[in-house]
Amino acid sequence: MYQTITKNTVFELVEKKSKFIANLIYVENKSDAEIKIKEFKKKYYDARHNCFAFRVLEDGNIYEKSSDDGEPSGTAGSPMLNILQKNNLCNVLVIVTRYFGGILLGTGGLVRCYSRATIEAIEQSNIAKIDLGTEFEIQIDYANFQNIEYYCKKNNIRIIGKKYQENITCNIEMNNITKQKFLKDIENQDINIGNVKEIRAKYIYVV
Repeated sequence: MYQTITKNTVFELVEKKSKFIANLIYVENKSDAEIKIKEFKKKYYDARHNCFAFRVLEDGNIYEKSSDDGEPSGTAGSPMLNILQKNNLCNVLVIVTRYFGGILLGTGGLVRCYSRATIEAIEQSNIAKIDLGTEFEIQIDYANFQNIEYYCKKNNIRIIGKKYQENITCNIEMNNITKQKFLKDIENQDINIGNVKEIRAKYIYVV
């Protein structure tokens, strides 16, 4: 089981006239992380450095990437990635933007500043556990909807979307331990659900 953030955060640090702006961002996957990196580089286009590190879960594996973006090798991206690793954080991107203040900080000073900015951003965020789960699409008649809502709440199943048509179509997500019970309850007709469609495997917040 891993951890992620539920809230994006920003932390600013000034050291010898250099400004470090740390943005800690939740990302779904590698593609999402790369898009966010481009967006923040565009936002802070006038900064000398936009260093980053991220870890994402894809297909049951952890993918990691970091960049010093022109800073001396090993002074920014690697220390930032190491902090994400030590905090067991996944699906998280940290971008630390540096506006150079004219005074050299040295390699040790850079490591300390990039590390501190990352740590402070994490400490300001909300942390939640994530686990491998599944998203389903189900159909429920209106008369039975309240019972299904109660069942979901009782069994730590999140309703993440609803469409009201002839019947109610819901998207729900649950971890894979709960999934086994859910499918068994449907098979045994312990719950009254119409069409059940498995949408995708995904990493979800642990309820």
